[in-house]
Amino acid sequence: MSGFVYIVGAGPGDPKLLTIRALECIQIADVILYDRLVNPEILKHATAHCELIYCGKEPGKHGLIQDEIHRVLVEKAQQNKQVVRLKGGDPFVFGRGAEEAAILRNEKIEFEIVPGITAGIAAPAYAGIPVTHRDYATSFAIVTGHGREEKGQDFLSWASLAHIDTIAFYMSIGNIDHITKSLIKHGKKPTTPVAVIEWGTTSNQRTITGRLETISEQIQQQNMVNPSMILVGDVVGIREDIAWFSERVETTC
Repeated sequence: MSGFVYIVGAGPGDPKLLTIRALECIQIADVILYDRLVNPEILKHATAHCELIYCGKEPGKHGLIQDEIHRVLVEKAQQNKQVVRLKGGDPFVFGRGAEEAAILRNEKIEFEIVPGITAGIAAPAYAGIPVTHRDYATSFAIVTGHGREEKGQDFLSWASLAHIDTIAFYMSIGNIDHITKSLIKHGKKPTTPVAVIEWGTTSNQRTITGRLETISEQIQQQNMVNPSMILVGDVVGIREDIAWFSERVETTC
């Protein structure tokens, strides 16, 4: 007999944003493979006998590479264990959850996908920024922003993105110069408001705001680091009216 794998979204950072179904899966797990951005408080819901396996990925430092994660998922499930693959945010939003599900299906292992709240919506909400608004934004895009043009990895349609009202960039701090220049080149106004939200929804959250033409310099000045969400669009201006979450540091330009 084979076990069962739950591919679970742990949410954006605040442990209280964990879904009820995600909590249920964690509580019955024999094994949890968890990522770097999973709040450690969430792991406290696991039982005492649960095996915790760190799968965090950082530049130049990986807990387990993806192929090894696949191997462990299959191996543990074939040992008739209840396995949770716990990912920050949502497993199908830049989380490689679909790849892991495909491996399980190929091995004839049963699985369930448990969606989670993604940072591209939650972090702006905690910063007082709606991603859509009747007066300012009727379109919204979530984009991975770490593709490097010089490495031939930039596959984004910048001309199309420039016409989207609100754009949430994931994993983009190190590529901010290319992002801002590309959007401006393809028609986004240099004065378009931008917010950068570091460690969104956590006690370490801080937000800076600026313009498309200035935000790169501000990120350097304020030493903003990953994990950060970058939000581009007029909705950023609403923050002044509805910001509600108490942040560690706040600089508004």
